[in-house]
Amino acid sequence: VQLQASGGGSVQAGGSLRLSCAASVRAFSIIAMGWYRQAPGKQRELVAGITGNGDIIYIDDSVMGRFTISRDNAEKMVYLQMNRLKPEDTAVYYCNLYVQPRDWGQGTQVTVSS
Repeated sequence: VQLQASGGGSVQAGGSLRLSCAASVRAFSIIAMGWYRQAPGKQRELVAGITGNGDIIYIDDSVMGRFTISRDNAEKMVYLQMNRLKPEDTAVYYCNLYVQPRDWGQGTQVTVSS
C-alpha cells in the first residue's frame, strides 16, 4: 500500500483547499478510505470516510457542512474538499485505509491563519 497526500498549503480563515490522495492499493474500488488529521500536540483523528463505491460513512462533527470527501476509482484517487476553513483545521492531513490504516507517510500540511 502506497498513499501520497498532496494539496495542502497556507490559507486565511474562510478559504478553501482541495486535498488529493494518490493510492496504490490493490482492489482500490472495494476499499473504504479515510482522511485523517493530526494537529500539533494532539492525537491523530479521523475526519471523513468513504466506501469503495462512494458512499459517505463518516464526517466528523467539526467539519460537517464544510468538508466533502470523494473518490475516483478509475484514477485511484481520494479527495477532500475543504471550505470555510478555520484556524482549528490547522493540521497535517493524511489519507489512509478506513479500516486498519497502514503506514501514515508524510501527509500534507494545512495551515489556516485567522
